[in-house]
Amino acid sequence: MNYTRAVLALGSNLGARSDTLSAAVADIVDPPEVRLLAISPIVQTKAVGGPAGQPDFLNMVIAVETTLTPTELLRHCNAVEQKHLRVRDVRWGPRTLDVDIITYGELASSDPELTLPHPRAAGRAFVLYPWSLIDPAAELNGERVGELAAKAADFADIVPFDGFENLHGVAGAVE
Repeated sequence: MNYTRAVLALGSNLGARSDTLSAAVADIVDPPEVRLLAISPIVQTKAVGGPAGQPDFLNMVIAVETTLTPTELLRHCNAVEQKHLRVRDVRWGPRTLDVDIITYGELASSDPELTLPHPRAAGRAFVLYPWSLIDPAAELNGERVGELAAKAADFADIVPFDGFENLHGVAGAVE
């Protein structure tokens, strides 16, 4: 069986965010066609794009190897989002779960359904920084992901997540 390495980014800014991310990772790697290789620490970030005033996101990156085709992997990730009650009514709006395929092996695709590598990943520290923690040598568009993260506009807004969410559902709000 031939496995392809893929990098997936997960984010949540509604509900029990850390629980959702943990359950989503388990759901993603549940079928035998998807095996977990690495999981990043969770970071907390401001929402990038979309409507103003959104709750902060928890973000993480996982590396998997899969026998699924890119389209099958996309459908699987979308099914995991649906399982966690993802609603798609506002572009870049608040969501219980977002799962993006960042890379799928060395595949480059301009297909509008699944553009690879992810077209905005190179400018998103909330993807690049956690990715650099699990694979410091990883490159995107010929540049190390850690160096890209440091140059990204949202890099200064990344905060390590301590694993505790307060009563209001926003980590770090209680001093």
